[in-house]
Amino acid sequence: MVGVVRGVFGLARALGPERSGAVGAALTRTFGPLLRAHKTALNNIRAVYPQKSEAEVKALATAAWDNLGRTAGEYPHLGRLFDFDPDSDVPGRTEVDGIDHFLELRDDGRPGLIFSAHLANWELPAICAARFGLDTTAVFRAPNDPAIARVLHEIRSETMGNLEAARQGAAFAMQGALEKDGHLGMLIDQHFTRGVIVSFMGRPALVNPILGKFARRFDCPVHGVRVIRLPNHRFRLQLTPPLDLPRDPDGQINVQGAMQAMTSVVEEWVREYPEQWLWMHRRWRVPAKASDPKVGPAFGI
Repeated sequence: MVGVVRGVFGLARALGPERSGAVGAALTRTFGPLLRAHKTALNNIRAVYPQKSEAEVKALATAAWDNLGRTAGEYPHLGRLFDFDPDSDVPGRTEVDGIDHFLELRDDGRPGLIFSAHLANWELPAICAARFGLDTTAVFRAPNDPAIARVLHEIRSETMGNLEAARQGAAFAMQGALEKDGHLGMLIDQHFTRGVIVSFMGRPALVNPILGKFARRFDCPVHGVRVIRLPNHRFRLQLTPPLDLPRDPDGQINVQGAMQAMTSVVEEWVREYPEQWLWMHRRWRVPAKASDPKVGPAFGI
């Protein structure tokens, strides 16, 4: 099976990033609406945008499938996609807004946290961090299929810095990175059963509180980073300034409030470019009886 997956990725490499992205988009636009996840996407969009007509809802879902397919097709070309050179007068495929924040994180001698979301090609920020020498551990969720997981890990290892799979016990490795003044990067826009309740797109959702817990423990800078898909096969990375997170009366960062602040930033991103987000995920799964925004366990911490 690994050989088959490598063969598919090899074909994508032969096509080049633009054509392989276009092929991926064509496939997901065609077959995505036939999957159960399409119903999830439609229901999510209807709930968030009740004012949209059914035609608009379907168009947004199709555009989201297009983005997902392009992202998959671009995967074998991640190293080529990120070609930002701050000293070049010739624009490349990728531009970076907020590179000064990257450099400040790299040089301040402190640990730091970076949150992101499944927008456009969400793998690019980890490559940016590695290229500019920012000691970062990217936390990722491995695919369920072992063959795909193995090949994706090979590609990530070639282009990114440290990698840590989201698994039981991973928090100890993540904490160790921060204790060495390293940085953690993590996607926070997926459902987490044992998470804290936040408001996302006007609806309650559960989010993993681990970044909020680490922010409280290390009192370190917390930044958001997003990717925007631009016309002509280009991308823009944007790194926010450090967030001013809410604190408890004793001066410590409030975990639930911190996660709400991060989630609110993600909501702004999604509302600006909704066609570039992963609507197929069952994001809103808060039990009816769960109403208190209490901090639940995360990776054993």
